[in-house]
Amino acid sequence: MYTVGLDVGSMMTKGVLLNRGVWQSVVIPTGYSPRQAGEQAFEKLLRKAGLSRKNVDVVIGTGYGRVALSFIDRAVTEITCHAKGAHYLVEGTDMVIDIGGQDSKVILTDGRGNVTNFVMNDKCAAGTGRFLQVMAAALGCDVSELADLADNSPPAQISSMCTVFAESEVIGLLVQGVSKARIIAGIHRSVATRVAAMAARLGCGQQITFTGGVAKNAGIKQCLIAELNQPITTVPESHLAGALGAALIAQGN
Repeated sequence: MYTVGLDVGSMMTKGVLLNRGVWQSVVIPTGYSPRQAGEQAFEKLLRKAGLSRKNVDVVIGTGYGRVALSFIDRAVTEITCHAKGAHYLVEGTDMVIDIGGQDSKVILTDGRGNVTNFVMNDKCAAGTGRFLQVMAAALGCDVSELADLADNSPPAQISSMCTVFAESEVIGLLVQGVSKARIIAGIHRSVATRVAAMAARLGCGQQITFTGGVAKNAGIKQCLIAELNQPITTVPESHLAGALGAALIAQGN
């Protein structure tokens, strides 16, 4: 049984093709059109596997752009999909921290991939990939470079979590001669503090798994560990958890 999960995020679109426990994936930029990105990711998956649309039994869409996908069989919230995908990647996961481009979420599960409670920040860019992207631009670097540039430096104080005000703070710190490494460390800590406060509202789990694109940032992960005083697990496929979860749900798992 071939199933596909498409996670159309605000910055990146992820696709997973699943068949009998074996899966393939693709990741492409979402760009200006979530619908087009979803279609392109789907076609790319099919070409990669040497399949056609008729070979796929069920397609499930998730992520903020799921409503734009007219060709899918069903749409499922990213909260449900990340919980399912995280459990598959890290067995026994009972708390998922998902930091994506547009929002951040903390999800409690029953340890078997089923959601029991969650909180999310979707009202502003604070504590999201978009926040990090804006801060990276203010520093004149790419968001993918932030973790390496932080260089274990002591964090500078970033007081505001509003993206606009925080950007002004970063520019002001640069003018004062504060190093980029310290500023980035401060940015990482501010994001982690925001997300840790969300986790505290739910009560921390025993097996915490970090998903979403920001899970690739080792600096954010280390700050979260420090804020929560608990180990946090990431795997190389953490950014694919939503798409994987959608493909698993399509299989009836």
